[in-house]
Amino acid sequence: MIFRQIRKISRRNSIKNREIEPDEIFIDSTNLPEFNTDQFEGRIERPISRFSLSVVVIVFFIIIVVFGWKIWDLQIDQGKNFASISERNRLDNSIIFADRGVVYDRNNTELIWNAKSEEDDFSRRKYIELNGLSHTLGYVSYPLKDDSGVYYQEEFIPKAGIEKLYNETLNGTSGLKIIETDALMEVQSESTTFPSKDGGNIILSIDAKVQNKMYEFIESLAGEVGFDGGAGVIVDINNGEVLSMASFPEYSSQVLSDGEPKEKITQYAQDKNNPYLNRTTSGLYTPGSTVKLFVSLGALNEKLITPEKQILSTGSISIPNPYFPDKESVFVDWKAHGYVDMRDAIAVSSNVYFYEVGGGFEGQKGLGIKNIEKYMRMFGFGEKTDIYDEVLEEKIGVIPNPEWKEENFDGEEWRVGDTYHTAIGQYGFQVTALQLSRAVAAIANGGKLYKPTLLLDGGGQSDRASVRKKHYPTVREGMRQAVTDGTAKGLYIPQVKIAAKTGTAQLGTTKTYVNSLVVGFFPYDNPKYAFAVIMEKGKQSNTIGALYIMRQLFEWMAINTPEYLK
Repeated sequence: MIFRQIRKISRRNSIKNREIEPDEIFIDSTNLPEFNTDQFEGRIERPISRFSLSVVVIVFFIIIVVFGWKIWDLQIDQGKNFASISERNRLDNSIIFADRGVVYDRNNTELIWNAKSEEDDFSRRKYIELNGLSHTLGYVSYPLKDDSGVYYQEEFIPKAGIEKLYNETLNGTSGLKIIETDALMEVQSESTTFPSKDGGNIILSIDAKVQNKMYEFIESLAGEVGFDGGAGVIVDINNGEVLSMASFPEYSSQVLSDGEPKEKITQYAQDKNNPYLNRTTSGLYTPGSTVKLFVSLGALNEKLITPEKQILSTGSISIPNPYFPDKESVFVDWKAHGYVDMRDAIAVSSNVYFYEVGGGFEGQKGLGIKNIEKYMRMFGFGEKTDIYDEVLEEKIGVIPNPEWKEENFDGEEWRVGDTYHTAIGQYGFQVTALQLSRAVAAIANGGKLYKPTLLLDGGGQSDRASVRKKHYPTVREGMRQAVTDGTAKGLYIPQVKIAAKTGTAQLGTTKTYVNSLVVGFFPYDNPKYAFAVIMEKGKQSNTIGALYIMRQLFEWMAINTPEYLK
């Protein structure tokens, strides 16, 4: 036993005292056991520090707190809101579009109606395929939706004409439908919350056939002899209802509502004659000799002349030139008429007669510019007719006067020559076709100035011109004489007796272009309708104008709509 212990002690001492070889010092650097160091083999494990454990615990605590707060926020704080959103995702609202009202002419011909569309949720507007009605009817813009199918424009937007003027009546009230879907977006049920209500129908005073023929006659003449455009109006003299209101050129209501073909819309935009302009209410024209009718009434009412007094027309009158005292200013007539009284002067359209009655000459006292303006305004010129009740554009026009000249001609003063030119409807005078027809209607009915209307049975509002009734027959007789033996003889037809007055208005400084006008009423013995036609900017050398439009129309009406000529 003792021997064994001695041997162990000896062995340990021998090891301690043994020499270490150099290769034994670097034995670990060669990783002879081939430990996988990426898997931590051959390394001494160390215990995780308390600091690392603390960091891990803190991170997990923060994560638990954040998730806990978020769960509370979603479930408690915003639970109702998300529940509502979820419900809305399940229930979808769909618009039930109402149909707009149908529009008829006075004969119950459909002018605008609705047609169901397979592509849209709403009915599309359809317009009668007759030329000459688009400015009257107008057009609409349809409801619009984005790429996701959501409507951002939920209404029909009226853009012009009847569609816009009477939108309050025509436009219906859209309804609402609720659609329930499941998670796969399949429809489970549908229910109507608010039913739609279609718009109201309206009946217009116009006769679509008459307006169409008037337009076609204007279009044809413009193409044949080179007028830029034209306008024609026929109104009932006893209530202001418009029977026809044609404006050339025009657009297509169907094209503009549908928005195609694009090439046609581009063509409208590039047309120098502006098919978007409604020439009956917004086209301004120099009225020419048609003004002489109202100058006559003013002169009679102011007791400046009697119907029988004659004035000599030798072809011109001359007055001293204000700028060159040694020279004269000459104002010409279109021909020498000799002695003419008022009826003759209207019939042959004597300029000299109306120079003297309007501005005065030698022994004949004239109305003067203030009275000319007064009587022109009395018959509705220089103001709106209010046919559109401020919903659509309507031009006022111009009656030249000293203030107008001062403003437009660098402060120049008014002279008698300006009055002469104004008295025959020149010198900056501008009127609309509707104003002319309304004013002539007042001559035909004895002084009642009706507010024009496009609705059947919608008229009746009127003012009365302050002219004695006894003076109207003289002017009417002069207009009839113009047809039987004067400048309007082209309207002397057997089918109906017509009273009329023509006008030719020179344009620009070169006077190479003119407007051609004719106004009047019919039947002469029992007046019912007044008319005005203006052909815009034709060559001065042309001898066919507005009067030819009405002759063709009267001949057509005698066959197709004789009821208007009786």
